[in-house]
Amino acid sequence: MSNKGLFSEKLKIVNIGLRSFKETLDVSGAESIHVEWKPPVGITADAAKILAGSRVRIEEANLKAAAIINGGSPKLVGMGSAIDVVPGMQKNLILHAGPPVSWERMCGPMRGAVMGALVYEGFAKTPEDAGSLAASGKIRFEPCHEHQAVGPMAGIISASMPVFIVRNETHGNLSFCTQNEGLGKVLRYGAYAPEVIEHLRWMEKTLYPVLKNALVSTGPLDLKALIAQALHMGDEVHNRNRAATSLFYRAIAPHIVRTAPDTGTAVRVLDFINGNDHFFLNLSMAASKAVLDPASGIESSSVVTVMARNGTDFGIKLSGTGGEWFTGEAPVPDALFFAGFTREDANPDIGDSAITETGGLGGFAIAASPAIVKFVGGRAEDAISYTMQMYEITASESPAYQIPGLDFRGTPTGIDAVKVVQKGVMPFIDTGVAHKKPGVGQVGAGVLSAPEEPFRKAVEGLAARLAGNK
Repeated sequence: MSNKGLFSEKLKIVNIGLRSFKETLDVSGAESIHVEWKPPVGITADAAKILAGSRVRIEEANLKAAAIINGGSPKLVGMGSAIDVVPGMQKNLILHAGPPVSWERMCGPMRGAVMGALVYEGFAKTPEDAGSLAASGKIRFEPCHEHQAVGPMAGIISASMPVFIVRNETHGNLSFCTQNEGLGKVLRYGAYAPEVIEHLRWMEKTLYPVLKNALVSTGPLDLKALIAQALHMGDEVHNRNRAATSLFYRAIAPHIVRTAPDTGTAVRVLDFINGNDHFFLNLSMAASKAVLDPASGIESSSVVTVMARNGTDFGIKLSGTGGEWFTGEAPVPDALFFAGFTREDANPDIGDSAITETGGLGGFAIAASPAIVKFVGGRAEDAISYTMQMYEITASESPAYQIPGLDFRGTPTGIDAVKVVQKGVMPFIDTGVAHKKPGVGQVGAGVLSAPEEPFRKAVEGLAARLAGNK
C-alpha cells in the first residue's frame, strides 16, 4: 500500500475505546471519529472453536426462533385467581422474579415482598411472623418463569392474587401476570406496611372483579397492536407506559362503565388505572413472555428466551440449552434517586421485567422513548445510540414494533448470546430501583447493561451441547 501523499493531507484521528478521549479532541479542535468497540467476552478456546464451526447451524436455528417470536400474537383473554389458573400453583407456593433463589439468599426487597404476601394470604399476622414462616421450610419458592408467569421487581405471586391471562393466538400457549399496584411503597418493591396489604386486598376484592367482567365484555384485547401504537406515542413499554396505559384505558373504560356493579365502583377503578401510568407494564411483560415461550427448545439456537433478575442473581435461558438457567451477580443500576436516597441505598437489579428487552422492547426500543434517557440525565441521541447497539446483538428486527425516529425501523429482536460474547456488547435494560432493605420500597429508576457472566456461561453451555450433538 502506497503512502504517497500521506503527509501532505490533513491527518484525522480514529478513536477506539473510551469516548472521553474523543471529547478531549473535540475540545481542542482536532478532527476525529469515534469507533464503538469493546473486547469480546472471554470464553474457553474449545467453546470458541465449536461455535465457529457451528455458525451455519446456529444462524439457521436463530432465524427459526426469531420467526416464532415475531409471529406471536399475544391477546389479553381474561383473568383468574392464581391458584385456579397458574400451572402448578399451590397454597404454600410463592412465585418470585428471576432465577431460583432460596430464602437464605434472597435480597431485602424480595424478602419484604414475601413477608407481605404471607400476611396478605393470612398465613401470618405480622411481618416478623411471616419472616419466621418463610425461613421454616413450610413455604416453597419457585421462579415465576417456571410457571408461565412473570412479575415486575420482586415479582411475587401468591395463591389468592388475581392474574391477567394472555394467550398467544399463534401457538395457543398462555402467560400470566399480576395487576400493577402503582409506584412507590408497594409490595413488588419490598414494602409490607398495613396500607400495602390493604391496597392488595382492594385490588383482589374490587379491581379484579370489575376488570374480569369488563374483559368478558370486550373479548380478547390485541396487546401486540396496543404495544405497536404505544411505541409510536413515546413509550418503550418497560419504564414508560403512559401511552400504553392510556390506550388500554380507552379500550376498557366503556366496558367497565357498562359492567361495574355501581357508578362509585366504576369511578374508583377508572381513577386508579388513570392515575397509574405503569398499569400496562405487567401486560407488556406477559405479552413478551407469551411470544418468547414457543421459541424455547430449538436445537442449536443461541437466542435468549428469558432474561430475569432476583435482586441477587441475573439469569438467562437460551432456546437451545433445554431450559437451563445461567446466572451471574446482579449489578446495581445507574439511577436517578428520589430525594433522600443514594446509590448506597440501592438493591442490585431485580425483576422479570427484562422480558420486555428479551422481546425487543424496553431498552431495546428506547430510541422510541428518549424521555426515559432524560430521566437519568442523558440526551435523545443517547437513546438512539443504545438501540442502534442492540441491532448488533440480535437475530432479527420486529415487523410489528417500529421506531418512528429510525424511519419506522423494526426494534432489534431476538438476543443472540453468541453475538453478545463475540462483540462484547451487553443487552441494555431500563429499570426501577428498590431499596436494599425490606419494607422501604422504591427509591429511584435507572438503566444498566446486563452482566457478562451469564452470557459467557450460556454460550459455553450451548457449545457443550453442540459438541454432544455432532
